[in-house]
Amino acid sequence: MIFSNDRNKLRLMYVHAWQKRLQNLPMDALEHMIADVIAMHPEYHALLSDEERALAFEESSEQGSSNPFLHLGMHLGLREQISTDRPAGIRAAYEKLLRRTGDVMESEHRMIACLLRTLQDASGHEPDERLYLECIQRLP
Repeated sequence: MIFSNDRNKLRLMYVHAWQKRLQNLPMDALEHMIADVIAMHPEYHALLSDEERALAFEESSEQGSSNPFLHLGMHLGLREQISTDRPAGIRAAYEKLLRRTGDVMESEHRMIACLLRTLQDASGHEPDERLYLECIQRLP
């Protein structure tokens, strides 16, 4: 379901994983990964604890709000890249950055900035994995 184009199904996946974490219910591996990422973001806990509110959420640039579902999805995508080492070298770059920062969330947020930039630069083309990895390797 993580690759679904149905916005509500994707949102419910986050809500249900978070509910299971809060209720200490059994979860599959993907639900654990989702709940772990949510746990790192207390600013999203209230939203993801309310199914109706989560389904109704609309991003508003006027209010300065970001899309929590996109942000959490970027964490999940990044973690998948690290686990599969694709692009080749991303796992080593992550481990090096993590040693420097000493903080998983800080390291992931820095890398997500590179991922977003790479996706924006691609604008309809295949993202350039080489430039993406170079961006990550240059992170302070």
